[in-house]
Amino acid sequence: MSKPYDPKDFYYRKAKKEGLRARSAFKIEEIAERFHLLRKGMAVLDLGAAPGGWLQVMGEQIGPTGVVVGVDLVPIASIGKSWVKTAVLDIRAPDFAQQLSVLHPSGRFDLVTSDMAPKTSGIKDVDEARSLELSSLALETARKTLAPGGHFVCKVFMGSGFDEYLKTVKAAFARTKVVRPEATRERSFEHYVVALELKR
Repeated sequence: MSKPYDPKDFYYRKAKKEGLRARSAFKIEEIAERFHLLRKGMAVLDLGAAPGGWLQVMGEQIGPTGVVVGVDLVPIASIGKSWVKTAVLDIRAPDFAQQLSVLHPSGRFDLVTSDMAPKTSGIKDVDEARSLELSSLALETARKTLAPGGHFVCKVFMGSGFDEYLKTVKAAFARTKVVRPEATRERSFEHYVVALELKR
């Protein structure tokens, strides 16, 4: 029998205690540690970065010799680290790449992460389709902006179309895993695709 929904569960309280903006920070922390994704001095693009929990974790581990760029449709309050840059950008906008280049002129990243999620309707098929669309946009962005050998982490709702999406990811990267971090809520359909070493 599943546990009753608790919006202020263990990870919520832990995030508050540690000064993290969202419980989801523990998801990227677990994934990054498991797959050795973060290192000092690297360049990271975080899609759907608000409210900034992932930026906090990645900015801390990458340090001032690197850069973390976080974008979302809503403003993200400053992380307080000069190497963590944020902007209100729409991944669907025709000039998205141009606006991104202002934040990171080289245009190349070592890691692209996406925690983008649609506004849920409560209709499973609709929510899965909207999630898959965002995941596909994230993949397209990763393939355009990653340096050779770069990595990609993307949230996706399991359901119709997922197998085809995973097949596309596998074709572009040397290794691919599907994971469900411990901090994921029990009732959530979300999983994370971790794709390592972009092929060229």
